[in-house]
Amino acid sequence: MNRSDMKSGFPVRGARSYLKRIPILFMVMFVCLLVANASVSAQDSSRFRWEVRSEKKSSDTYVLHFHTEGSAGWQIYAPASDFGDGVKAVVVHFTDSNLMLERSIEANGEAKKIHSSIFDHREFTVFEKSIDLTAEIRFTGKVPGHLLGTLQYTYGKGNEFYPLESFSFSVDLDGGASMNQRILIPTIDLNKPIQECGSSGTVKSKGLLAIFLLGFLGGLLALLTPCVFPMIPLTVSFFTKRPGGEQKGGGQAVLYGLFIFLIYIAFSIPFHVLGRVSPTIYNDISTNVWLNIFFFMIFVVFAISFFGYFEITLPSGLANRASAQNGTSLLGVFFMALTLAIVSFSCTGPILGTLLVGTASGGAWPLSAGLAGFGIALGLPFALFAMFPNWLQSLPKSGGWLHTVKVVLGFVELALALKFFSNADLVAHWGILKRELFFALWVIISLALFAFLMGWFHFGQAEKELKASPFRKWFAMFVLLFAIFLIPGVTNTRYANIGWVSGFPPPACYSLYRAPVNCKAPLNDYELALEVARREHRPIMIDFTGWACVNCRKMEENIWTRKEISELMNKYVLVSLYVDDKMQLPASAQFIYTAKDGSRRRVSTVGEKWSNFQTENFNASSQPWYVLLSPDEHLLNSPIGYTPDAGQYAAWLRCGLEAFERTAVK
Repeated sequence: MNRSDMKSGFPVRGARSYLKRIPILFMVMFVCLLVANASVSAQDSSRFRWEVRSEKKSSDTYVLHFHTEGSAGWQIYAPASDFGDGVKAVVVHFTDSNLMLERSIEANGEAKKIHSSIFDHREFTVFEKSIDLTAEIRFTGKVPGHLLGTLQYTYGKGNEFYPLESFSFSVDLDGGASMNQRILIPTIDLNKPIQECGSSGTVKSKGLLAIFLLGFLGGLLALLTPCVFPMIPLTVSFFTKRPGGEQKGGGQAVLYGLFIFLIYIAFSIPFHVLGRVSPTIYNDISTNVWLNIFFFMIFVVFAISFFGYFEITLPSGLANRASAQNGTSLLGVFFMALTLAIVSFSCTGPILGTLLVGTASGGAWPLSAGLAGFGIALGLPFALFAMFPNWLQSLPKSGGWLHTVKVVLGFVELALALKFFSNADLVAHWGILKRELFFALWVIISLALFAFLMGWFHFGQAEKELKASPFRKWFAMFVLLFAIFLIPGVTNTRYANIGWVSGFPPPACYSLYRAPVNCKAPLNDYELALEVARREHRPIMIDFTGWACVNCRKMEENIWTRKEISELMNKYVLVSLYVDDKMQLPASAQFIYTAKDGSRRRVSTVGEKWSNFQTENFNASSQPWYVLLSPDEHLLNSPIGYTPDAGQYAAWLRCGLEAFERTAVK
């Protein structure tokens, strides 16, 4: 990092220049998130190795001691170093709001003064050998028996500078109170349910070809998800702008499909390099709050581009270099494929997570085989479809019909952008985009599209000369009917549950009229549900769900609401465990968990606790996932996932009750 980088940051350019870099931002953000979620043990991968211990000063005050022997040639900046704008050299972060730093971090060791060329030869104090850092902390609430936190420190040498390197630590606190942190339940045996019914809850060892076919099937399913279909308009828009004839366009379309395949194969590379990582990694990425906000912004930008206000292209320098041979923009096709892969993660993540949890125990090659099948199934249809726009370009021009199509797609992208914002809002519990507001915005967007199709307003001068064709008016009436059908969703009536859009809007109870909780399951803690089940002598139904889970909403709003299903579910103690909930656990409930495969996983949020609970006990990471247990924690029957067939779901529930009756007889 040099001085000019520190001062200038990104070059100051127009908004158009930043928009051209959108595909690059996709790639950078994904790589950062993948590395950040790879594993807990990989977080301290720098040149320094730290040891941490705690010292009790009083009932609520402790001193944390951090020690490192240093690294030859490298210098750690003293905690008091100030780089401007309030940026400190050493910081300690905690996830518990009941904890505060009593005084500034102190350092002990052999200190020396340097004059940094990076900061206009300003003087700084650094430590070249061993260093001891102390941080005094005080708890305003319950003191945990175990504390998780992050030490960020700054180091460098010469013109090299690495600010706020992270070291995640875990330390015991003398006299603190620890909560029950059960994850693995030894009485659960997926191979021996009390009664055989439902789907298999365990993934048996399969050959690479079988895993490839499973991945291929998963890719076909992913094509039907609401996050993949919206990318089809982007594909059309991208390839209709490509220069060249039909033969050249066909070649680029094949490359597009090939890049999709290679990108999914590349997702397995970290597993070859790092070894086994948490099987919840894909779900963690797809439900990341800021990633969903980023996708929301990108979809809005795409929509504005479809409205004709600007064109989304690669930076001119990259585009020119990529087009140097045969006039093809190879890099542009790659970035379009990468955009498809990343934006679709909100829906494909759970599918990939299930593939991962079923193959992780076999190593990286089975995972690569599964991802290869997934990539081919997803990439082949897009490659074939990407050839079609080149045929459109060879047709005679028909006025501004293509512009009209793009504007319509812009409205569609604008409506779909709300889904990403809703995901972030639900996961983070912001309470901004309630269900009724979501429906209201969709109604407004639909009415605006209707007005555009009727010719009541225009985008661009050329469009004003066009007359609305009969087909355009018929389509406008369809859009108007769609808007009318959505209106009950804004109300607090029995008609508000619009089943055929389930999964897109927030759940029925994330409402302006009701508290934002799951209507069907007031219990959201397994241990509490177990206590109720034992007291009332009823079986437990675990609903592994997610705030951003589309199929979970479909089950809750279309299947659970049926009378027969509701009556059967009332015989269970229902507990909903949200695997994507980003709410921080109190310090006393945070811990480092050693999984069955030997990996160490940091558990500091509600979602991390329940996602590990699901993968460790049931070898699954997809949602919804339903499990029936007896009060003594034995599996009643095999777990099942998304089951849109009400009869099949009811039979599974009845099977669990029959199994419970068998245990009662014994």
